[in-house]
Amino acid sequence: MEDRDDTSASTADTQTDAETDGSAPLFGRLLFAGGLLALAVRNLTDLDGRIAYADAKGVPLADALVPAASGLLLGGSLGIGAWKRPKLSAGSVAAFFLGVTPIMHDFWAVEDESRDEELTSFLQNLTLFGAAVAFFTRAGDGE
Repeated sequence: MEDRDDTSASTADTQTDAETDGSAPLFGRLLFAGGLLALAVRNLTDLDGRIAYADAKGVPLADALVPAASGLLLGGSLGIGAWKRPKLSAGSVAAFFLGVTPIMHDFWAVEDESRDEELTSFLQNLTLFGAAVAFFTRAGDGE
């Protein structure tokens, strides 16, 4: 029986996007960016409502921070979709979710029927944060 070196990675694990069919990574990236873009547009088209919600959550300077955070999400989504400045773009998206999620979706601090809704939003944002971190690590250092 032939000895196999289990420490070596398979060729599938070490291939880059340039060496594989790029349609799956492109499709996933566009789905992710499209969803983020839709979220950013929703925030920006209901800015007064988003600011009021942030005020209710005790966010200081909500009238400045909500548009700024939405801008991070908008710019990041466009950059990820076009794969331009991907590290900066994914970092912007990650910063948005890192800053917004624990403040706006603090399920542990709300009562009764709102708790389940906030928990769902928290978990969704946590998932999107994780994807942004994955894109951040996937982007090359020079990009």
